[in-house]
Amino acid sequence: MERLECRVDIADLDAFVAHLGELGERHGVTIQAFDARYVAGRDHLGRAVELADRAISRGENVARDRAVEILLYAAGRRQITRALEMGVSEGENRAVILVDSGTDGESRDEDAETAALEALREELSGSLTPEPTLETVDERRLCEFFEITDAEREATDASLEELVCERVALLEVEK
Repeated sequence: MERLECRVDIADLDAFVAHLGELGERHGVTIQAFDARYVAGRDHLGRAVELADRAISRGENVARDRAVEILLYAAGRRQITRALEMGVSEGENRAVILVDSGTDGESRDEDAETAALEALREELSGSLTPEPTLETVDERRLCEFFEITDAEREATDASLEELVCERVALLEVEK
C-alpha cells in the first residue's frame, strides 16, 4: 500500500472519482482519496485495507467496489453515506490518496502501485500538490467523527490513532 499526502483542488467530484477509478483499472490497483482531517495516521488506512480485504474474501462486504469497502472500514461505518464524510469534496482538500494493489491472498505489486502514483501525479499535476497532510491531526474532529469520548481517552494510555484503529476493527464485530 502506498499513500500520497497532498493538497488537491477538485472542480468536479464525480469526474475526479471516475478518473481515480479509471487510473486504478489501468494499473490494476485500488485508489481511494480521503480527507486528511479524518485520517488518524498512517496505520489507520492500513488497518482499513486489511479488514476490508478480509470482509471481501469472506463474502461479508457491504460494497461491491473495493475502494468503497476500504472507505467504509476507514470510517468505521457500514452506511456508505456516513462514510462518504471521510472522502474528499469539491474545492481545495488536504488529502491522503491510497493506492493498493493487494487483495486478500494476493501479494502486492509494488511496481503497479508506483506506476499508478506517478500517473496520478502527472495527470493531476495542475490540481495536485504533494505535501505532508498527516503530520498533525485535528483531535477534536477525529474524536467527534469516531465518537471517542474524553472519558475513554482518560481511561487508557492508547494513542488517538490506536483508538481510531479500534473503531475500525469494531466494525467487524458490529456486523
